[in-house]
Amino acid sequence: MAVLDQLTSQQAITLENKYGAHNYHPLPVVLNRGEGVYVWDVEGEKYYDFLSAYSAVNQGHCHPKIVNAMVQQAQTLTLTSRAFYNDALGKFEKFACEYFNFDKLLPMNTGAEAVETALKLCRKWAYEVKGIDENEAEIIVCENNFHGRTTTIISFSNDPIARKNFGPYTKGFIKIDYNNIDALEETLKNNPNVSGFLVEPIQGEAGVYVPDAGYLTKAKALCEKYNVLFIADEVQTGIARTGKLLAVDHENVKPDVLILGKAISGGVYPVSAVLANDHIMNVIKPGNHGSTFGGNPVAAAVATAALEVIRDENLAQNASELGDLFRAELNKYIETSSIVSLVRGKGLLNAIVINDDEDSDTAWNVCMSLKENGLLAKPTHGNIIRFAPPLVMTKEQLLDCVNIITTTLKQFEV
Repeated sequence: MAVLDQLTSQQAITLENKYGAHNYHPLPVVLNRGEGVYVWDVEGEKYYDFLSAYSAVNQGHCHPKIVNAMVQQAQTLTLTSRAFYNDALGKFEKFACEYFNFDKLLPMNTGAEAVETALKLCRKWAYEVKGIDENEAEIIVCENNFHGRTTTIISFSNDPIARKNFGPYTKGFIKIDYNNIDALEETLKNNPNVSGFLVEPIQGEAGVYVPDAGYLTKAKALCEKYNVLFIADEVQTGIARTGKLLAVDHENVKPDVLILGKAISGGVYPVSAVLANDHIMNVIKPGNHGSTFGGNPVAAAVATAALEVIRDENLAQNASELGDLFRAELNKYIETSSIVSLVRGKGLLNAIVINDDEDSDTAWNVCMSLKENGLLAKPTHGNIIRFAPPLVMTKEQLLDCVNIITTTLKQFEV
C-alpha cells in the first residue's frame, strides 16, 4: 500500500489502462479522498463532485453515520449467506418496508440485479396470479431506457454501444415511446399478455428527461385498468434525489413494484432492493431467486443508516429548494447563451443541453474545463451534461458551483 499511496494521477491511469478492461471512459482525474460534497485527487487538488457516483452518494461522501454503521457491523458479522438467518436483515427489512410503505422487501446488491429481480417477479406473478400462459408474458418498456447492462436488460435497450455483438437477445419485451400515454394505452389494449410496465420516473442516463405532468398518474391508472404491474425503476431517481423521497411521489403514485439501489446505501456499500406487497411478492418461493451477498448484515446496517440520514437531515427538502435555485440561475445564463440551449431536471438531478450534435466533443471539452475550474461532471449522450451533486450541499456551495459552471461555459461561447 505504501507504494500505491505514492502514485501520481498518470501512473494510476496507466495501471488501469494496462490491467483493467476498457469498459469505461473516465474523465482523467484520479480521486483518493472524499468528504461531503468534495473530492480530492492524488495530487491534492479539491473538486466539487457534481455526479455523486451517478446519484449513489446522495448523503455526501463518507457520511460518518453510514461509515460508522458499516465499521461496527463489519467488526461483528459480515456474511452468513441466506442459508442462515442473521440479526440485522429482518430489522432492515422492517425499517425499509415501513419507510416506503410496502409489505415485503427482496434484497440484492446492484441496481441491475434489482431490475432483473423485478422482471422475474413480474413474470412469475403473470403466470401464477394473472393467469397468462407460461412463457407468453410480455413487459412494456420505454425507448431510450437505461436499467443496467445485463444480457436481459440490453435486450430491450436501444443503445447500440450497449447492445451490439451481445446477442442473441432475450424476448418478451415491447418498446414504446417514453412520455407517450397514448402509446401505452394502445399497447395495453392490443396485448392481453402484458404483465408489467417498467419505467424510469425520469430518464436519467438518456439525459434527464422529465415526463409531462400527469404522465405517471395516467400510466398507473392504465396499469390498474388492464391488471398490469406498474414497476418503477428508482435506482437513480429515488432516495430524495429529485426533491421527494421517490420521484413517483411528485404525482403521489404508488408503484406495484419499486426498484431501489445506489443511494439506498449512501454509496458506501453495494445494496439494492425490490419492494412489493404480499399479493405480488408471495409468488417468490425458496429456490426461485437469491444472492449470496444479498441481504448480508453489513448491507442491512449500512442501508438503514443511509435512509435515516435522508430522513433526519431533510435531504429531500434540500434537494427541492436547491434544485429550483440551480435551474433558475442557469436559466438566467441561458437567456443570452449560444452554447447552452436549455437546462432541465427536478430536484438536484439536472442536465444542460449543449448546442451541438451528439457526435461532437464539445460537452466533453466543457467537462474537462469544469475539472480545471474545480468541478467534476460527465457528459451523457454526447451533447448533454448531467449535474447531480450530493444532497448535503448548501446554498452557498451551490451558488459557487453555478459561478464555476457559467464561468466555464463563457469560454465556449461563440
